Amino acid sequence: MLTPAELTVLGLVVERPRHGYDLEQVIDRRGIRRWADIGFSSIYYLLGKLERRGLVHVPRAPAAATSRRVFHATDAGRRAAREGVLALLRDPAPGARPLLVGIANLDLLTPAEYAQALGERLAAVEESIAAVRVAEGAQGPLPRAAREVFSYSLSLMEAERAWLAERARVHDDG
Repeated sequence: MLTPAELTVLGLVVERPRHGYDLEQVIDRRGIRRWADIGFSSIYYLLGKLERRGLVHVPRAPAAATSRRVFHATDAGRRAAREGVLALLRDPAPGARPLLVGIANLDLLTPAEYAQALGERLAAVEESIAAVRVAEGAQGPLPRAAREVFSYSLSLMEAERAWLAERARVHDDG
């Protein structure tokens, strides 16, 4: 079983062969860090793990620095990525939702503190929506997968914005 970070990196290599720095640029450009825990320093670690498992390889590896090694997906890597993607798409298992932990402990706050926190979160969500729209628009034609990630991310943020706006209105009404 691949971790979400491994599957993300492997999926980008399946999309097309890439070296570590190229992966970093794509991860940054597409805003992948908003939903996947992949730091710059972990990219080479993840590539190494995938290579040791036979999911990626470097044909005719140059003697140059590790950053210029271009990784290609193996047939096993393509199969593993496909199986991992299908499992994630089929399984509606909830992910970590820190907001729910806060809501579950609502009795620790006054109604005014709760309303203020909701208002601050609403402002942050609106900023995030704007940033994702800018990131999406700043790119050339995107692969289907990237378009779907942007679409889904924006849909979730817009749903949260609507919920927050409704809750803030309820608390303003008293």
